[in-house]
Amino acid sequence: MTTRAEVKRKKINDIIERVQHLSPFELKDELIHMAKQSEQKGVRIMLNAGRGNPNWTAATPRQAFFTLGQFAVEETQRTWHEKDLAGMPEKPGIYERFTSYVRNHKDAPGIELLSNIIEYGIKDKGFDPDSWVFELVDAIIGDNYPVPDRMLIHIEQVVKDYVIKEMGGNPETSTHQLYAVEGGTAAMCYIFDSLIANRILSPGDKIALFVPIFTPYVEIANLPRYHFDIVKIYASEISEEGRHTWQYPQEELDKLADTSIKLACVVNPSNPPSVAINEESMYYLKSVVQRQNPDLMIVTDDVYGTFSNDFKSLMCTLPYNTLGVYSYSKYFGVTGWRLGVIALEKDNVFNHLINKLPEDEKDILRERYGALTTDPDNIPFIDRIVADSRQVALNHTAGLSTPCQVQMAIFSIFALLDKENVYKEQTKEICRRRKHLLYDNFDNLSYKEDPYSTSYYNEIDLLVWAKLKYGEEFVKYLKEKRNPLEFLFELADRYSIVLLNGSGFEGPSWSIRVSLANLKDEEYAEIGKAVNELFSKYAEDWKEFQW
Repeated sequence: MTTRAEVKRKKINDIIERVQHLSPFELKDELIHMAKQSEQKGVRIMLNAGRGNPNWTAATPRQAFFTLGQFAVEETQRTWHEKDLAGMPEKPGIYERFTSYVRNHKDAPGIELLSNIIEYGIKDKGFDPDSWVFELVDAIIGDNYPVPDRMLIHIEQVVKDYVIKEMGGNPETSTHQLYAVEGGTAAMCYIFDSLIANRILSPGDKIALFVPIFTPYVEIANLPRYHFDIVKIYASEISEEGRHTWQYPQEELDKLADTSIKLACVVNPSNPPSVAINEESMYYLKSVVQRQNPDLMIVTDDVYGTFSNDFKSLMCTLPYNTLGVYSYSKYFGVTGWRLGVIALEKDNVFNHLINKLPEDEKDILRERYGALTTDPDNIPFIDRIVADSRQVALNHTAGLSTPCQVQMAIFSIFALLDKENVYKEQTKEICRRRKHLLYDNFDNLSYKEDPYSTSYYNEIDLLVWAKLKYGEEFVKYLKEKRNPLEFLFELADRYSIVLLNGSGFEGPSWSIRVSLANLKDEEYAEIGKAVNELFSKYAEDWKEFQW
């Protein structure tokens, strides 16, 4: 007679057969559906730890933004005001009017930070007071296209200060140029399109992906329009205890010596392990590239770098070869704002490779960009990305919305003014605290301190846990008799808990990703208990199977 458990397992396996090839983000919807069904049947509340956006927001910089908006509206009404209509802000004397506004609105939310932000631009950056305040006011009103197209002049400078500092570089000596974009997602799309448009990467070319990696990098690389030949650089280092360190062994980094590899894509700290490349690997990678593959293009996505201790990005370690992507989304809790930047050193391999193109290909590019300038040969790659993001013809409309650029500037200076890193330590502590709560409920899988871990996510390899707790025979049973997706669907069905499959990020087949950013602290203890209980149930099934 078929038991209820067997019926349930068959149902789950039928679902898996149907959805096993979906990306983890599409698979998530199936898991949510099952978790909600389970939630409706009992008293459990669905816990979705598959989402990446945090459940915190940076409040004071937002207050400063909205207070600046109030001042800006008053400036428009000062020039002309009739019912609901107003004019445009005017530059002469605007700094003095701002200081007067500050004196008269001492209790306005975020006013102290806003005043300090203005003074930072004047005293630390040497900005002309009226020019600086007017740029912010005109931008937050948002009735002009960004000028220049790539990024507003003063805002680019302060954002560069923040980004380069957080990426482990020196803002004083850095010559990076920035392009403000609609988050890291837009950056990825624009970069790949522009690499192809500028003929320094072609469909079918060999590229390297550092894995595990944010799934869209894999999916983009496999699109028919690109169909790249993918070489995987595995974070396969194992500790003496037999656990993943999520670092890249030298033999993996040596793959980059292959000069047929045109591009390498890195997410650092990684997603989902959420571990930064250690110093030893960073400098070994640097030596391989400089000595053996000096024309290698690198794209590094460093969204989680701000959660890491003493973070060092490839965009600062290997600036000539590396284009950097940074997003404000996670650190400041602004996933809905879509705030990101592309950063590229003035002297870079991308420009070098364009200059090396044959004349017939240069002619094609001259025609492509000829409407923008009389000297299209000398358009830097980062400005080509700007133009390509708007199909060239709409270059004048490029750039992130001006109000969004203002919010980006406010976040940047807020962080720069926080000399004691109070905000940074708060966000880091949230993630680490939740990781402790998760691991406190695991049997035979203790929390391990790792100076390179951000703890924003955690990737748990169930096969490693199985070996540590029960030995190789249990590992063999899981590999041969169970499906790793089955564990996630049972977790959703039994406990209304949603996690993602690490395999969807090119991680180990039996790994699962837990986001430590988006739920209440105590809910991570509940997730830990549920994962531990279900894992123990699998062990019981194995023991029965042995008989």
